Amino acid sequence: MRTGDFDYHLPEELIAQAPVEKRDQSRLMVLERSSRSILHRSFHELPELLCPGDVLVFNNSRVIPARLFGRRAGTGGHVEILLLKQISPGNWEAMAKPAKRLKTGALIEFEGGRFTAEVTGEEEEGIRRLRFSEQAGLIAAGEIPLPPYIHRRLEDFERYQTVYSSDPGSVAAPTSGLHFTPELLSRLGHKDIKTLFVTLHIGLDTFRPVKTEDPQQHVIHTEYGRIDAGTGDSLRLARAEGRRIIAVGTSTARLLEQAGEGRAYQGWVNLFILPGYDFKMIDGMITNFHLPRSTLLMLVSALAGRDFIMAGYREAIQERYRFYSFGDAMLVL
Repeated sequence: MRTGDFDYHLPEELIAQAPVEKRDQSRLMVLERSSRSILHRSFHELPELLCPGDVLVFNNSRVIPARLFGRRAGTGGHVEILLLKQISPGNWEAMAKPAKRLKTGALIEFEGGRFTAEVTGEEEEGIRRLRFSEQAGLIAAGEIPLPPYIHRRLEDFERYQTVYSSDPGSVAAPTSGLHFTPELLSRLGHKDIKTLFVTLHIGLDTFRPVKTEDPQQHVIHTEYGRIDAGTGDSLRLARAEGRRIIAVGTSTARLLEQAGEGRAYQGWVNLFILPGYDFKMIDGMITNFHLPRSTLLMLVSALAGRDFIMAGYREAIQERYRFYSFGDAMLVL
């Protein structure tokens, strides 16, 4: 297995630059593993594609205004910060530009010096540890970060949040959930399809490609996750009754698989799922189309098989599906 096995060429015009007007009008590719069939549907048809008793598990994390702009104290040089992970109140791991000029001890000023951040540690790939002089100010001063492949300004940043987002902490949206509307969630309930919510705060690996040729040498970014006791009980009951558990998004899948056994969980998630992984909790997944050479593409390949997934991607390109965060969706069953 090589990282190049998960590469593909995507015409740039297929990278969705804006969400569709109505969330659930996205296209939906359905991959049925047992029959190796590929169907083309619309996302609003999802209730008809699932069975009564199925359990959909959503990530309710909300994107925070994680992009900050400041100046280096003393020189006035511009600094851009992308918050990645809160270590403790006021202490964050962040991606910084220009990282080479931000050594340990450097001070960054925001909003004309109203609050500051001190560099307390240096990591690889431009990541720095920062201690902010205040916590409330940094959130108030930030902007919602969009992925680097989206070049068009988003007028309504709620379109980069799921309709059920409730727990702030992610630097990128759990994008497979962007297709759901309150009406669609209601229709799922009327068909006796259970909906559960967990939390995983999404970090850097959502849009960071794997750079090592052997993907097993890649170190995945850790993310904070939580499953409450009631949700764990519902998951365990569904497994015992043989009902399907379908993860809405790769973030949900990673959290469920790391927690395992349908139990409550609170802590860091660093599970890297590659082909050959034996799934213990999920039977299917709703997901968007992912970047080449990404950990997310490797995860869905582990669930459906690399050859089947790559065949689906080739067909999606041929059929002019929209890709990435604001793009269309895939249902793997």
